[in-house]
Amino acid sequence: MDAGPRARSEAAQARPAVVATALGALGIVYGDIGTSPLYALKETVRAAGAGEALSREAVLGSVSLILWSLVLIVALKYAILILRADNRGEGGIVAMLALLGARHARPGSRQALLLVVGLVGAALLYGDGAITPAISVLSAVEGLKVDAPALAPFVVPITLVILIGLFSVQRKGTGFIGRIFGPVMLVWFAVIGAIGLLGIAADPAILQALNPLHALGYLVKAGPGTAFAMLGAAFLAVTGGEAMYADLGHFGRLPIRLAWFTIVLPALALNYLGQGALLLADPAAADNPFFQLAPAWIHYPLVAFATLATVIASQAIISGAFSLTQQAIQLGFFPRLRITHTASHEEGQIYVPIVNWLLALATLGAVLAFRSSDALAGAYGIAVSLLMVITTVLATLVALHWGFNPALVLATNGAFLLVDLTFFGANSLKLLEGGWFPLVLAAGVAFLMLTWRRGMQLVEAARREIRMPEADFLARIEAKHLPTVPGTAAFLTAAEEGVPLPLMSFVRHVHAIYERVLIVTIRSEDVPYVPAGERARVVPSTDRMSRVILSFGFMEKPQVPEGIRCAAEAGLLPGIDPDAISYCIGRETVIASDARPGMTGWREEIFALMQRNAEETASYFCIPPRRAMEVGTEIEI
Repeated sequence: MDAGPRARSEAAQARPAVVATALGALGIVYGDIGTSPLYALKETVRAAGAGEALSREAVLGSVSLILWSLVLIVALKYAILILRADNRGEGGIVAMLALLGARHARPGSRQALLLVVGLVGAALLYGDGAITPAISVLSAVEGLKVDAPALAPFVVPITLVILIGLFSVQRKGTGFIGRIFGPVMLVWFAVIGAIGLLGIAADPAILQALNPLHALGYLVKAGPGTAFAMLGAAFLAVTGGEAMYADLGHFGRLPIRLAWFTIVLPALALNYLGQGALLLADPAAADNPFFQLAPAWIHYPLVAFATLATVIASQAIISGAFSLTQQAIQLGFFPRLRITHTASHEEGQIYVPIVNWLLALATLGAVLAFRSSDALAGAYGIAVSLLMVITTVLATLVALHWGFNPALVLATNGAFLLVDLTFFGANSLKLLEGGWFPLVLAAGVAFLMLTWRRGMQLVEAARREIRMPEADFLARIEAKHLPTVPGTAAFLTAAEEGVPLPLMSFVRHVHAIYERVLIVTIRSEDVPYVPAGERARVVPSTDRMSRVILSFGFMEKPQVPEGIRCAAEAGLLPGIDPDAISYCIGRETVIASDARPGMTGWREEIFALMQRNAEETASYFCIPPRRAMEVGTEIEI
């Protein structure tokens, strides 16, 4: 009888949590797309005008094109469709690859091709991450020129100072900044929506742009050249929409959708309509309609507020790059890199120094090379549009993998893919205008990821040739009557069979074996998190030797001592004190050789360089230095 009231009570208690999470999503998920009104319509009407006087039809067509791009790509494709393709609550390209099992693909198979496509998509996020902070902050600071043209020479230096400060504070963590992201962006959306309403009230005729026929009609009338230029420019309004899927695991499907449909989309629509209304009345305002739409007395405060909003958008991109890197390392697409957890109470707060400073170098280089948001608009969009194509393809494969009706999946996703390809084709026209910049960055990252993965396959093949079967190893130990060393030692390995090379080297050099030996196999699973109860599995080999298999998800830090503690507390390792274990780790030196089949020599040298500069094994697996010892091994590939 009381099940109904109880359910209603639980739902009532859950609502505030959903609203609070949706508020947090405003800053992290929607910072990028929320600052696109600074430059998107400006670039679209510029493409529509093609150097001529801006006509009424061009304004209505541009605004209509942007509004319906937001509806089709962000609202329908991402919010409704793509958010369903989650890997146990986690989203993003890497999570999708794990879901499809592509990382286990054999070379030359269709799965291997799928892996290459997916890794290119992941690499494109780094290219986007270098451009987004540059164009966002530049476009905000350029607002100074509206009232003070004499400040134009200071725009680039101010932008550089802001970006250097942003990248410099990453090592200290972003916990405090993260807590104010949501409220600040809520005010931002309220402000841009209110400014838009003022513009609409001045000329309600702009509401005609809600009719998609204005976009279609002007594209047909303008001709192929202008139409493609407009499509490429209008795409700037939807860049950032991919963050909805990438940040799915942080906020959940419902809060992300709630924030989009109740706050973000209405505010963006109002602002674009308001800018369009201004342009209907004053086509000369096309040089910066966002700031000229606002009353003159708030121009300078709005510049400051816009700069803060773009810093938040940039921070979200940087944090996303850190999270993507952690996932890629766990799944074997990157070498181990030093990852610092900047907040003990929150696992997602991480800092990856080398990624931070390489991204900073690329972003600052983009500002210095392009020097204006207008010029950067040519570089922006092509990487994101290609990423959206790849996401749609992978989402289609996920839907088919899950058993959805093939005809329905192909019809729905095929329609979205056609839209994505159209935008990608339009953005491809920007290739020589700067579109090459993020593509070159993405190509470099994808090459390193594929080189690392292929190199690790070659290393593991070489290990298998050297590695001795457990039965043969135990037989030799018994035959030689080796003395025992008191205590317990854990020997780390990635393989689930055979004797790890560090154990073989230890016995060969020391001519003794530990009283208790644990062969610890570390597995990275294709799921975000592994429950504590499923963390460890123990397979006894002899009375004094056991194999401990530890499983970690791709969103988890592989803490080996904690994993062994889980096994001991579960009674799987009787008589072993987890705090008294010595850890023996192999330090492998990779030697590139032309004598073995594999990669080309120069590519093997790059892999060897990456392997030598990877983070120390003990540090990566959270092993205390005083309990770790290393055994050197040479591996020829």
